[in-house]
Amino acid sequence: MRPPSFLVVCSVIIGTLISLPVISVGANLFAPGTRATWAHLWATVLPEYVVNSLLLSFFVAIGVSVIGVATAWFVSMHEFPGRRVFEWALLLPLAMPAYVMAYVYTDLLQFVGPVQTFLRETFGWRRGDYWFPEIRSLPGAALIFVCALYPYVYLLARTAFLERGASTFEAARSLGLSPWAAFRRVSLPLARPAWAAGVALVLMETLADYGTVAYFAVPTFTTGIYRAWFSLGERSAATQLAAVLLAFVLLLVLLERISRGRARFHETHRRTAKRKMLSGAAALFAFLVCFLPLFLGFLLPAGLLFKLALAEGDGQFGVRYLTLAKNSLLVAGLAAVLAAMLALLLGYAQRLRPTLVTRMVNRLAGLGYAVPGAVIAVGVLIPVTRLDHWLAAQWLGWFGENPGLMLTGGIAALVYAYLARFLSVALSTVEAGLVRITPAMDAAAQSLGCNARQTLVRVHLPLLGKSLFTALLLVFVDVMKELPATLVMRPFNFDTLATQTFTLASDERLAEASTAALAIVAVGLLPVLLLARQIGRR
Repeated sequence: MRPPSFLVVCSVIIGTLISLPVISVGANLFAPGTRATWAHLWATVLPEYVVNSLLLSFFVAIGVSVIGVATAWFVSMHEFPGRRVFEWALLLPLAMPAYVMAYVYTDLLQFVGPVQTFLRETFGWRRGDYWFPEIRSLPGAALIFVCALYPYVYLLARTAFLERGASTFEAARSLGLSPWAAFRRVSLPLARPAWAAGVALVLMETLADYGTVAYFAVPTFTTGIYRAWFSLGERSAATQLAAVLLAFVLLLVLLERISRGRARFHETHRRTAKRKMLSGAAALFAFLVCFLPLFLGFLLPAGLLFKLALAEGDGQFGVRYLTLAKNSLLVAGLAAVLAAMLALLLGYAQRLRPTLVTRMVNRLAGLGYAVPGAVIAVGVLIPVTRLDHWLAAQWLGWFGENPGLMLTGGIAALVYAYLARFLSVALSTVEAGLVRITPAMDAAAQSLGCNARQTLVRVHLPLLGKSLFTALLLVFVDVMKELPATLVMRPFNFDTLATQTFTLASDERLAEASTAALAIVAVGLLPVLLLARQIGRR
């Protein structure tokens, strides 16, 4: 039996540290009084939470899969009017917080909103004379999540289509398959790791979201966790609900991996297909398929926010917003770079030694994305506070003075919470990239005298460039929008654009919140454009 390499040991240590908040959540399953708490939850709210969470996950998974894969396929493999704009513009909803989109669509579609008001004035209708879908409902919440989160699937599926090459698709066409059959039977299965990773990220984000489902009054696991923790003070019940949520996400991930069987998705040809020119009805259809999600997920809500910002906006706009933007960029940049580096370390260690230990550590480190940010923050506070007290005692013994808390309430603890929350985003993206690199390349590098570090630098890093950029962007944008963990863990007098947006929007001051929301979009626009340019290179 070979001894574990230094890289594998480091990955196990880092993965364990990242998963500590999740472990602390799971440990509460064995807290005193667990059986009585479970009985009470099952008799009162747990069945409703389970049903609503399952339905919401089902609708969102179907929606983002159809929209994300369809838009990625048209943009990657076809030429039609507007394609060059769509290839980067379809990413823009990533910069729009889902809870802000919920406020905007509620203001637009509610009974006193402009849409229903226009219908009543035009046709002379009154209340009860017509039916209009209720936006503040479970289907409405699913629509918001689909519009806000489909870029996860689009981005990863497009990267897979671009990197997959033309050989397999053209071989299928040469064997007599129609374009649709070749896509369904060849291209889509080969892009499955990236597509499944995108759907998993979307589901974890959906299940962990609080702002949208709370505003729409849809009881899910997350609203139950917040209600039990902050309203009722029932920490045990809240953490046990979070543990069920973790188990649910873990089950989804395991089912997807089991369904792959022994299938492998390595790429051996890097030749890119020449895009097929579309014209007439086909070009119009492709244009509409790409335009509608962009319109509903970004153009319409951003336009309404821009209108509100011009009409009223935030009276404090100015130097204060430069400080908010600087704070947001600082924590988002640090978390994104560290997450990409750690994801590469964990993913490569599992590739070198695909043992049960490395697989379990990676899965635990990636489960934080399914836990609400406030629960992660509390899970972070427990070990960080204990470490702070230990460091303070050591400092007192060495230098004779008490330095106080050095980590708690600082940027380091906040970035640690972000890593525990969002490492799964980077890890899933990097793993999807590693899966497409055939093991024959590792064997060839080893036969030429390269060790594991040299193979990583000379072989894997050049091939993983697009996947690492993708991971960097996804974590950066997620941290820019993250709210609960920031509210709990941020240093004193340290505000970000996300906290400013939510504070104003939750007080129904949507016109003032529009300024901060647009600032988030503006700050996130540059990395989106850079990534779109990077993954679009041949």
